[in-house]
Amino acid sequence: MNRAAEIVKGAPTADCRPWPRHILSIDQWAELAREPLMLLAAWADTGQVHALYRDGAAVLPVSIEPDAAFYPALSPFHPSAKLFERTIRDLWGHMAAGGDDGAWLDHGHWPHSRPLSIRPGPRPPTAEPPEFLPVEDDRLMQWPIGPVGPGIAEASHLRLTLDGSRIVRAESRLGYTHKGVLTLMRSKSPRIAARFAARLAGDATVAHSIAFARATEAASSVEAPPRASALRTLMLYLERIATNLDDLGVVAGMAGSAEAQGRCGVRQEYLRRGLAATFGHRLMMDVVVPGGVSADADAIGLSAMRQVLGGVQAEVPVLDVLFGTGTLAARLTGLGAGAAGDAPRRCQARLDAVYRDTESAIALLLDLPEGPLSVALPPESGEGIGWAPSARGDIWHWLRLDHGQIAAVFPCDPGWELWPLAEVVLAGQEAGDAALICASFGLPVSGMDL
Repeated sequence: MNRAAEIVKGAPTADCRPWPRHILSIDQWAELAREPLMLLAAWADTGQVHALYRDGAAVLPVSIEPDAAFYPALSPFHPSAKLFERTIRDLWGHMAAGGDDGAWLDHGHWPHSRPLSIRPGPRPPTAEPPEFLPVEDDRLMQWPIGPVGPGIAEASHLRLTLDGSRIVRAESRLGYTHKGVLTLMRSKSPRIAARFAARLAGDATVAHSIAFARATEAASSVEAPPRASALRTLMLYLERIATNLDDLGVVAGMAGSAEAQGRCGVRQEYLRRGLAATFGHRLMMDVVVPGGVSADADAIGLSAMRQVLGGVQAEVPVLDVLFGTGTLAARLTGLGAGAAGDAPRRCQARLDAVYRDTESAIALLLDLPEGPLSVALPPESGEGIGWAPSARGDIWHWLRLDHGQIAAVFPCDPGWELWPLAEVVLAGQEAGDAALICASFGLPVSGMDL
């Protein structure tokens, strides 16, 4: 038995599927936080704070009941927890003792503070603009990027502290398009709430929909039919291909390679048109539903998709050369180096993923099973966790059902991990490279503006 299992041994469990949720004491919670586990997500409800860890191949959900609204912070041991803790503070009012107590989603404009707590508070004093860490040296200056900018990019604020042209510190702030999704999904049936999950992030609509559907199915003790599962997997491959091509095209354009940008854009557009013909929507939105899929794929579209994917497969070696040599490679080399590699390595990982997903999608197209597309969901109570791999990382959804209606829910987008990582990587870089480094991470925004 490993150390994490020893810590949670004997703790009461909640019937969460497919992984039971352990309800820990304050000491157990604090001790588990010190273990070398991967923190996947942290969230709360009115009475408890929850965390989701990966322990090797095992997934470990745990909970704690805050003591007078305080609980031991995870961020001193898991830096990615700081945004979760700030969100828990904003939405539920539980405070992370020893963590970052700054606001994240709450910009001071809500009618109530702690809107998801048992007793929401009065409207807080407005802080405009959002507060960032002060500059303590006269030689330093701050450069705000966003939240309003040219184009149609999602609203995010990156505040760079500069020493000349060198970045000393990077701070991010989101929440400018806060949607109130967690409240909107409550008291609704999973089939209706699935529409909100599908709209958390347009470039990961399938991944979020699958994670939500799997969480619902786990809580309801049902399984999607084989054809529905196969179509979900196919859509996931296709979505990741399109998103990775889009991210690569953005990086190429910012780095000055019109050829690489054009090649990525053309292949992505062909793919999007094929998706519209096959699934009825360029983003495949609302096709995945709890219990299966809402409609079958068009047979002619599936046949044409093989040709589209063949074109993508033939393009990858050309893009490999463009990103690996010449002026594009020279522009990217060494940018944003850190634990996740540098910009060229992140681009190469995307190219490799495009090739693998294309091969897998072509193979699946040749062997789609026949059969029903969905099963009915029973009006039962339960709790479940679902997962799906998106182009930018893993997506996790947790929910609790009360007689078939959603009592509580939390979706975790890869952005929760990527934004703190980008802040670390940007420190020490040149200010003129900040946008390109951020583009190499493909930083998502919408999926975190809950």
